[in-house]
Amino acid sequence: MGKVVKPYSEQEDKKGQVSKMFNKIAPYYDFLNRLLSLGIDTVWRKKAINQLKDEQPKLILDVATGTADVALETSKQLSPDKIIGIDISREMLEIGKKKIKKRGLDTVIELQEGDSENLPFADNTFDAITVAFGVRNFENLEKGLAEMRRVLKEDGKLVVLEFSKPTVFPIKQMFNLYFKYILPTIGRLTSKDPRAYSYLYESVQAFPDGNDFVNILSKTGYKSNQCIPLTLGICSIYSGQK
Repeated sequence: MGKVVKPYSEQEDKKGQVSKMFNKIAPYYDFLNRLLSLGIDTVWRKKAINQLKDEQPKLILDVATGTADVALETSKQLSPDKIIGIDISREMLEIGKKKIKKRGLDTVIELQEGDSENLPFADNTFDAITVAFGVRNFENLEKGLAEMRRVLKEDGKLVVLEFSKPTVFPIKQMFNLYFKYILPTIGRLTSKDPRAYSYLYESVQAFPDGNDFVNILSKTGYKSNQCIPLTLGICSIYSGQK
């Protein structure tokens, strides 16, 4: 799977470090997402969720739910009976719970602390699964994808939204300049974590995007897999079925 990129230099496993990092930056996360993406991240999420419009899933799992942005937008767009969001960061979940309560969606969206690579659900439970900007943080990507497939119902759909690496000049050069230097500087000054946004760049560089990720979906048993590049290849929507 290539080099394992971690947020910090300690010997602790990646999963523990990712949890620690998101707990630290949780109070600044939503603000920085809007600021650093110029608001485009909200458009990306809407487009990803729209991939489930034809399926009209009633029970949805949102993996790496964070502060519940995807769960909230999914509820708005698709009106499912139930959305369960799972994440390893307790502080992110606490912020998400407040957002859900403020919108009066406590009975529709439920957040749980848990590990995407060891999902606490029975086989064939969910109609659909969403993951936004989470799979590159998995310690074992194939194990996480296999776990999500396990809890999907037959013909259930997985939709993944993730950063990718643009290849066209000059977008590639601008992307690298922004992600490697400008974004980490702003993130460091704002979130008070000197490593979090440097890790973002490093994890995007290490992630097997595009056709490489589509091939991994196939390897882990998904079918009808596809990749839809967004915003000149800065981000991509991946989908597959059980």
